[in-house]
Amino acid sequence: MHTRVHEFSWPDRVVVGAIGLPGARTFYLQVRAGTQIVSIALEKQQSALLAENIDEILDQLITVKGNPFSVPTGTPVELVDNDPLEAVQEQFRAGAMSLGWDPSTAQIVIEAHPLTDDEFDPDADADDESFDEDGAIESEMLLVRMPVGTARAFAKRTREIVAAGRPMCPLCGFPMDADGHICTLPEV
Repeated sequence: MHTRVHEFSWPDRVVVGAIGLPGARTFYLQVRAGTQIVSIALEKQQSALLAENIDEILDQLITVKGNPFSVPTGTPVELVDNDPLEAVQEQFRAGAMSLGWDPSTAQIVIEAHPLTDDEFDPDADADDESFDEDGAIESEMLLVRMPVGTARAFAKRTREIVAAGRPMCPLCGFPMDADGHICTLPEV
């Protein structure tokens, strides 16, 4: 099996954004370097966990005694990116993701792999696979490396995008829809 890797070592832009109305939004991780743009669909929970875990890694790095890396405690103002997503063409829907730290380049590393057919649709046909020129099944992945300041700005924006959804019911804590809400109070 051949794996097509969409690799970004020092991206010009890496953001999470959402398209659609609250309650029916699709989240995207979008990365651009020059004219190359890759957008992958994420679940809201994946987006939130990604931001939370990036901040945890950066916060841990700050506490390391003798840390040679200059890790910002907040978002550097020059790295704030509130612009909308660029033209979105979904490359794939993310399934398994991993997050790490590369001390040799002082970068946060994100790997995203597509949702497998079994995860996405258990009744999917093998005929839906992509094949390369040799007839082998082709898979793909996204590999993004971003410096610590960019990672901090990425996490902040992602938290804001996730939080911009439907308001929470003050009684039951569940999201309220625009067309009404049936409150299900927890039993006491």
